[in-house]
Amino acid sequence: MGPQSQPVIDTLVKEISTYADKFTNPRDFAIEVAWLALFDALGCAIASTKIPECMLHVGSLVPGITCEPGVMIPGTDLRVDPLSAAFSTGSLIRWSDFSDSWVAIETGHPSDNIGAILAAAEYANIAGGGTARTPLTVNDVLVGMIKAYEIQGVLGLNNSLSQHGLDHASFVRVASAAVTSKLIGGGHPEICSAVSHAWCDGHPLRIYRQSPNVGPRKSWAGPDAAARGLQLAFLALKGEPACGSVIADPVWGLEKRILNGKKLILPRPLDSYVMENIVFKAAYPGVIHAQTALEAAIKLHPEVHLKLSQIKQINIWSYGTAIRIASKSGLLNNPADRDHCLQYMVAFGLIHGTLTEKDFSDPAAQDCRIDELRNKMMVQEDPEFSKDFLNPDIRSCSNGVQVIFADGTATSRINIDQPVGHAGRINEAMRFLETKLIQNLSAGFSVPVVDSILKLYGNPQKRRNTPVSAFLKIFSIG
Repeated sequence: MGPQSQPVIDTLVKEISTYADKFTNPRDFAIEVAWLALFDALGCAIASTKIPECMLHVGSLVPGITCEPGVMIPGTDLRVDPLSAAFSTGSLIRWSDFSDSWVAIETGHPSDNIGAILAAAEYANIAGGGTARTPLTVNDVLVGMIKAYEIQGVLGLNNSLSQHGLDHASFVRVASAAVTSKLIGGGHPEICSAVSHAWCDGHPLRIYRQSPNVGPRKSWAGPDAAARGLQLAFLALKGEPACGSVIADPVWGLEKRILNGKKLILPRPLDSYVMENIVFKAAYPGVIHAQTALEAAIKLHPEVHLKLSQIKQINIWSYGTAIRIASKSGLLNNPADRDHCLQYMVAFGLIHGTLTEKDFSDPAAQDCRIDELRNKMMVQEDPEFSKDFLNPDIRSCSNGVQVIFADGTATSRINIDQPVGHAGRINEAMRFLETKLIQNLSAGFSVPVVDSILKLYGNPQKRRNTPVSAFLKIFSIG
């Protein structure tokens, strides 16, 4: 029995699959933002090739196995099978927690899908996978990104997995399954099959994002889900039938068994809303929920850095989601733990007036002043901040910081509503994004290679027609 003869398909599966199949003409602004997001992600990937812990996760998933012609992994000379490429590229992008983010009831990193999208598109071109009549281009990748971001992000608007102890990587798996099925040649029946099985997969606990269990998995969980989505796409193209009522089955469905009866919904039509409102980590790495608190701390740095020993208390006002995810006390075990700690980021900003990826490292964390300041912090919820975070017309990430000294004096309270990479500050973010891109590319490439990438970055006409393989070759070694 093929996918076409499956008697029942969940409404949500059909809606997602129809969008992935038929949506081909996003607004120009969405394409422009996707272009920024692609280069931002690949810049993060190049910088991550210099991190030994990350490179342990890069290459063939099975040691000693080669693949010809293979799919390229940016920043390396490796060619591997598409699933290994999806996982490797995604891990490189995500490792330092500096790629773009999405803020909603279920936050996440839509850029986790990019590794799978690039792998699928290159496979479709160089290995004959799929039925593309002409080679897939960078523009096809951008449209795929817009669709994957939209599926993951809109699912996150009103469907909270974390409240059930589950991880948002499940939404990544669904988005990648839908989009990569289309890229490798699937039609609506095959996309439905892949999406249904993405929902059918086990839904991971988010324990690896919560202290004391935070570790490297936090950085590869999303890419792993994206690679699994691509695997399901390949299965669908072989004729795997859909698991039709995986979501709504009244006895064994996802809603009944995993979500305690809560309905999964798409609260708005799928279009290009998420890409147009994505939040870039343009200036600083670390969890998105602490970005505005960090920026407030950096503004206070000139006033307090010479008076650190005189600080009596540090007040932080935040919103409920940020407190639940990022407020941590006690020992922080590793960089992955620190880059999701509101108090660590605020302390570092107060002390140094800046924050980079290296500042989450073990040597940086040995500065005893960081924990001294963390122990003086009082984190409290501001109800208006929580309300505005959930308001779709505002969707703020507000934090406020104030420092009180032992002599009774205090700084002013600095409130910042949106991080510098928010859609409302996108013009301000542009210079940060370009500086970040140059720094990241320079970590792995020579000056001539960096210059050639920057020329492409600034050429909107050429980019649309660049075949995916030629584009990836620019970002690869050898």
